Amino acid sequence: MLKKFERYPLMFGPTPIEKLNRLSESLGGNIELYAKREDCNSGLAFGGNKIRKLEYIVPDAIASNADTLVSIGGVQSNHTRQVAAVAAKIGMKCLLVQESWVPFQDAVYDRVGNILMSRVMGAEINFVEEGFDIGIRESWERALEEVKAKGGKPYAIPAGASVHKYGGLGYVGFAEEVRQQEADLGFKFDFIIVCTVTGSTHAGMSVGFSKDGRARNVIGIDASATPEQTKVQVHSIAQQTAELVELGREITADDIVLVEDYAYPAYGIPSEATNEAIRLCARMEGMMTDPVYEGKSMQGLIDLVRKDYFPDGSKVLYAHLGGVPAINAYSYIYRNG
Repeated sequence: MLKKFERYPLMFGPTPIEKLNRLSESLGGNIELYAKREDCNSGLAFGGNKIRKLEYIVPDAIASNADTLVSIGGVQSNHTRQVAAVAAKIGMKCLLVQESWVPFQDAVYDRVGNILMSRVMGAEINFVEEGFDIGIRESWERALEEVKAKGGKPYAIPAGASVHKYGGLGYVGFAEEVRQQEADLGFKFDFIIVCTVTGSTHAGMSVGFSKDGRARNVIGIDASATPEQTKVQVHSIAQQTAELVELGREITADDIVLVEDYAYPAYGIPSEATNEAIRLCARMEGMMTDPVYEGKSMQGLIDLVRKDYFPDGSKVLYAHLGGVPAINAYSYIYRNG
């Protein structure tokens, strides 16, 4: 599906699939849980799902003769950290807009984790006091003009790389990679669990898995707390991506499955149930998840298993998208584990 698109290799290779035996057993043993470790996909500043997306965006950035990657996220954005890493790798400058998307008070929130690494990697940071929104932001558009005004040539990467024209391609590739791994494993996964916020990871998976009729087997766990807007954006990106890869069929709104029950109390703020899921996963498997994204999708996975959402015997693949560095900004919550 992706042969006609240029790719700039940033990952180690296919990411491993790990069986979560102890977590499965702790939840009754009727469902087989696996994790695809996108958090281990690259040596670039701890990697993560945006690295897979950026492999298809970097060639366009280089071809444009840009000298500065310009992107946006919250203060503890995993995406902006990965953009900063890629800019360093390919020899470009990086300007990051970091908005106040998360109403979280911690003395070190803006000095540790993702933001610390972005600074160390040489990114220029613009702090902006604006709340969370998955749409195109004026502060980001101003940053693009700022680079131009200084004589630079910016390359625009929106939040999560999601509404970029090539934003969905990486996770079409994820689906193709999973199919190859399934052939080696000797079975197909019945469901794929993914955290959904800005949308292109979920959208790309929906397009990729629709090739073998599994678009609706991709279960998005909303972590945006703006599910109506999020679902519309996922669908829009999926439609554009399907057209781009010449899928040959339409992605409908019904193909996008989004579970809305776990994003509370707000984007970036973990509930106690999220914290319990983070601890259970860590203590059963030694697999860390974060309080913003993967902790909430892990909470969703655990709760859905407990509620018998999946038929007995189902094989469920959890897409671990990375993001653990952000847990450092929530140190007080986890001071005693």
